[in-house]
Amino acid sequence: MSNPNRWMAVEWLKAAKDDIMACEHIFPCEHLSHITAFHAQQAIEKSLKALLEYRCGHIPKQHDLITLKNRIAPDFLEEHEDMLEDLNDIYIHARYPGDLGLMPDGKPSMESAGKFLELARNLYAMAEDQIR
Repeated sequence: MSNPNRWMAVEWLKAAKDDIMACEHIFPCEHLSHITAFHAQQAIEKSLKALLEYRCGHIPKQHDLITLKNRIAPDFLEEHEDMLEDLNDIYIHARYPGDLGLMPDGKPSMESAGKFLELARNLYAMAEDQIR
């Protein structure tokens, strides 16, 4: 039996993959760690929306990663909630100019950017396994 929401879920996955590819391309540049983190946030948001589209057929007009993951299941990605909160902040602050990117704690470290990218890759793979 085919899922009528599968097509749109696959489109969300394609968009998430583009953000992961952007992350992988710019990740080696330390001065762009905030941009790597921003694209990781985008990939995670789009992967969550792919899962929601596939399972529910409804995507909320929402960017908050905690809210999106809770719509899937409250305990989904629970071990990564701190990282998701950090990415929520980065989503807002990384898009603006300034030495700190207007980020209260400065740009993410390369270690943090790498962890964000790893989470984005893992969630994408999980979503792809369920949808494709």
